[in-house]
Amino acid sequence: MKAYIYTETEEDQRMPHESGIFKTVEDLKELGLHYWRLEGDNITEQIDAIAAERSYKNRDEITVSAAAMGAIYEEKVKSFFKEHLHEDEEIRFILDGSGYFDVRDKNDTWIRIQLDKGDLLVLPSGIYHRFTTDESDYIKAMRLFKEDPKWTPINRPEADDNKFREQYLNTLSSAA
Repeated sequence: MKAYIYTETEEDQRMPHESGIFKTVEDLKELGLHYWRLEGDNITEQIDAIAAERSYKNRDEITVSAAAMGAIYEEKVKSFFKEHLHEDEEIRFILDGSGYFDVRDKNDTWIRIQLDKGDLLVLPSGIYHRFTTDESDYIKAMRLFKEDPKWTPINRPEADDNKFREQYLNTLSSAA
C-alpha cells in the first residue's frame, strides 16, 4: 500500500498522479479507514478473523478487467471513478492485480491509495471516494459485507445531505 496526495492533471485516471507528498497508515486511520497487509499461508483464516471481529457476514469476488467485463469495461471504470459515497462500509481485499482508491481528506483534498495483492482496505460509510484500475487494467478483489451484498453509490453533490455523510463528518469533528 502506498498513499499520497493526488495531483490533478490531464493524464488518464489510471496513471499514478503521484505528488510526492506521502501519507501514512496513521493518516488514513484519522480519516476512519482501516488497513491490513495479509501474507502467508493462512490468508483465509486472517480474513475470517477480521470478518468476525467487524461483523462481516457475506463476501463475493469481482474482477475488473477488459477480459472479464468485455465491452462495458471502459464505461464501468469511468463510473467507478465518479465521486460517491456508500451507506455501508466498503471492504476490499485484493486477490490479484492492483488499483487505486481515492478518498477525500478533512480539507477535501484527494488522497490516492495504491493497493496490490494482499492489501485489505475498509472505507467508512459516508466518506467520499472513487476507484480506478491502474495502468495494468486488471484487479481481482474480494468484497466483504455486513449484510446482503449491495453496492449502491450515492454521487456527490446529491449525497452532501445524506445522514451517513453527516455521521461521518461528525466522527471526524469529534476526533479532532
